[in-house]
Amino acid sequence: MKLPNGFGSVYKLPGKRRNPWAAVITVRWEIDMKTQRSKQIKKYIGYYSTRKEALEALTLYNENPYDLDAKMLTFSDVYEKWSASYFPTLAGPSSIRTITAAYKYCSPLYDMKMQDIRVAHLEAAIQGAAVGASTKGRMKSIFNLMYKYAMKHEIVDKDYAQLCDSVKRAAPQIVRIPFSDQEILALWEHLEIPFADMVLIGIYSGWRPQELATLKIANVDLEARTYTGGSKTDAGRNRLVPIPDQVFELVKKNYNQAVQMNSEYLFNDPDGQQGTFLTYDKYRKRFQKVMNRLGLDHKPHDTRHTFITKAKEANMNEYLLKLIVGHEIHDVTEKVYTHRTIDDLKRAMSMIIWPENPKSNL
Repeated sequence: MKLPNGFGSVYKLPGKRRNPWAAVITVRWEIDMKTQRSKQIKKYIGYYSTRKEALEALTLYNENPYDLDAKMLTFSDVYEKWSASYFPTLAGPSSIRTITAAYKYCSPLYDMKMQDIRVAHLEAAIQGAAVGASTKGRMKSIFNLMYKYAMKHEIVDKDYAQLCDSVKRAAPQIVRIPFSDQEILALWEHLEIPFADMVLIGIYSGWRPQELATLKIANVDLEARTYTGGSKTDAGRNRLVPIPDQVFELVKKNYNQAVQMNSEYLFNDPDGQQGTFLTYDKYRKRFQKVMNRLGLDHKPHDTRHTFITKAKEANMNEYLLKLIVGHEIHDVTEKVYTHRTIDDLKRAMSMIIWPENPKSNL
């Protein structure tokens, strides 16, 4: 059967081959400078085991032409293209480092053509990586995002990442330990330790660590004694929280320091090598230094857990507590509490019993 002009051609390659039939198209004509004759510049669509398969591939290409060069891209080529568009959307360098660290363990796939990779290759890369479950989970996340990009740009025809299920994660056991009264007093007694004041503000206010680290002075109202911030959920975003009397002077000190430093953030590190502002990653490291100085064993989220524990011990109304810490309020009856005033929240917070400390509320 003769194929139409401009349709392409199918022919059998010489020798013993697994896929001897080639489907080829002409992409352009050029003049050979030596012979002064025109010649065809061809590109291969692919190689197939039978003539029928090659004709089917050629027909599909003519029905819906695609970029043949894209089909030649390797896994690492696609990673570079995908990351160039994806990384600018991330919150900061720590998120990028998390991805690039996991990508290093994908090396068995680097030089493979993206269209040749199958589920078995993806799963072998994950299973063969000498890393923990969390990093293997990030590898799987990279595969998911890369295949989504590759499908969008017609680099692959099938999303094999969705079929990859070699990552078996056990439900994480999260243990939160509230600060004891003695530990809270130890923080008050050692305010000379950098960021001990920030830890105290987190304990007395209930912010998530990442929320606390990124509070902006534009959202701190010293006159009204409130600050606005939050993240993670709709209920948590842009919530108004009273500044507790016990830590008001600590907040004010950081506010004034931020103004002097011409920083938009409430908490800053004057000695920071990559800028004075804090990210969660920076805060976590500075939090750990405070714990090490005082010989305490706590994680950053324990500050928030301490506030919630103290609030429950004081029998704070559960819906007011949800408003303060940014937990979701689900049913209609509960949502009437979203209209409570800041005075309601201040009264609720004043019910909490904190250890008596002569240095608070100075």
